[in-house]
Amino acid sequence: MRTHGISIAEVEFTAYSLAKKFMTWDEPIPPFGHRFPNVLESCLKAPFQTFKHKVLYHGLIEKGAFLFYQMVKNRPFENGNKRIAVMTLLTFLYKNGKWLRMENDELYRFAVKVARSNPTDRGRTMEYIRNVIKVFLVNLYIDHRAQLRRRARYIYQDYPRAGSR
Repeated sequence: MRTHGISIAEVEFTAYSLAKKFMTWDEPIPPFGHRFPNVLESCLKAPFQTFKHKVLYHGLIEKGAFLFYQMVKNRPFENGNKRIAVMTLLTFLYKNGKWLRMENDELYRFAVKVARSNPTDRGRTMEYIRNVIKVFLVNLYIDHRAQLRRRARYIYQDYPRAGSR
């Protein structure tokens, strides 16, 4: 399955807006236009890089982990980088039919840990990010056949049969 990237417009209209609405807390997030030129664009393209026609980051988890790392470490915005990075990762995963089943405070602590990591330990930090994504990753799409079977079991359980009194 092809991994879909995320555009500047998607960051602005989903990730940025959601971070501003749900994760403002005590620190305001400045307007989207107050960002550092070309840094966000670089962060969004980096997971899809190739070298000598070979993909550098394979699969959704690897690409998502590197996208998140880049957004946190490269700081494309004046403020709110961790919060916007969290929402960008969630938007990226959503666009690819996945989600992270984590609470807001867990997501924020995850971002803080990555932000505080030593840049010389990039390999270990990337492994940590991949592991968090693997543990909390869920599918968005429901297996409708399984859902129908569960409903059928629920509907017919304890249902009295005709003439059984």
